[in-house]
Amino acid sequence: MKVSIIYAKWPKLRYQPEFHLPPHGPVVFASALPDDVEIRFTDEHVTDVDFDDDADLIFMSVMLTCQIPRAWEIADEFRKRGKTVIFGGIAAQLHFEETLPHADSVFLGEAEGRMEGVLSDFRNGNLQKVYNFHNSFPDISLVKTARRDILDRELYNFRGIQMVDLVHASRGCRFNCFPCCTPYLGGRQFRPRPIDAVLQELESIPNNRIFLVDNSLAQDDQWEKDLFREMAPLKKKWVSHPIKDDPEILDLAAKAGAWYVYQAIVDTSDHIRERVKRYKDHGILVEGTIILGCDAVGKIGDHDEDRIKRLVDFLLEIDLDMAEFTLLTPFPGSSIRRQYEKENRIISNDWSRYTCDRAVFQPKRMTPEKLEQMYDYAWETFYAESSKEIRMAKLFLDVLKKEKKDGTYKRYDVKNKKRWGRKQNVTN
Repeated sequence: MKVSIIYAKWPKLRYQPEFHLPPHGPVVFASALPDDVEIRFTDEHVTDVDFDDDADLIFMSVMLTCQIPRAWEIADEFRKRGKTVIFGGIAAQLHFEETLPHADSVFLGEAEGRMEGVLSDFRNGNLQKVYNFHNSFPDISLVKTARRDILDRELYNFRGIQMVDLVHASRGCRFNCFPCCTPYLGGRQFRPRPIDAVLQELESIPNNRIFLVDNSLAQDDQWEKDLFREMAPLKKKWVSHPIKDDPEILDLAAKAGAWYVYQAIVDTSDHIRERVKRYKDHGILVEGTIILGCDAVGKIGDHDEDRIKRLVDFLLEIDLDMAEFTLLTPFPGSSIRRQYEKENRIISNDWSRYTCDRAVFQPKRMTPEKLEQMYDYAWETFYAESSKEIRMAKLFLDVLKKEKKDGTYKRYDVKNKKRWGRKQNVTN
């Protein structure tokens, strides 16, 4: 059987440098398909969709809300041509009722251990309209090494610079942050993968630079310590969401190759100041992730124009390496969405605007237009003296120094499209 996995294009965040990372969801999903299935993958960010595809079955893998309108368009065109289309992924789950008219089937939940049944139904002409495994999670040990062989890796280099590969060491999240959909999608129970399985996957990736995409690594102290100890000999350089603010764990993370972290910053407290300093004291760089327009996180994070200006000043004062500003966006499945619906504060359900740089709700302390102006102000002020490109270049200079120090640095040969090290050539 031939299948095609399609990953639709979405509008990028304003002010963010234009680059494309190898997508995570499609390669993880591909690993859940039977070994005898022939897979073709199309990422519309880097190549065009071939609507004359000869696949027996089209899978639409959809991660983001702002991606779903384009995914519907692609699916409609394939179905006009007689193809069977199945939707899956985060956004398909968040928008499954709207997706049903565009799909022959919608798969809700995690795919491991379940795709053999779906494909059997398809072969037998008994494909179900909905496969609902929401809140029914497979054994985490069923998660295999992602099928990165379906990627054209040459399409994911930025100006000749090797970007990061995405890996997850766990699913679920015991935290319940108000803007996040993870409790709805992946559950509140922390579900770590066996560390041996994570190491096996990391070892299979020729790329030395990794993004651990777990919602938070700081969910189980002993697991986090064990993971970092086991990762250290691999000498990978990695990015992650928050690490536990604990001296022993930070030390282990640094020894395991922690490059930089994404740290949420919602206020100007000494707690944030000290946390950023502790990261940097351990040689771990920090990219702040700052949501503007908050009015549901207590008085200190209740954003008006003045507080946003003070927050940007604070970010410059604590010497963040990078900052990514977004606007609070009430995604389906999040607790903030439920609250704003009750308060009649949602002003747009145009999912193409749910890009985290458009005001789609009514803020309490300013107009939507003013909130978008403050978004512009934050980006332009933070990067006024040192541009995004320069700061990003500094991040990569940092990782190059670390790689050269431990002998893992490999140059990229643009002409021959290869990376090579001191001992052997390695295809990128």
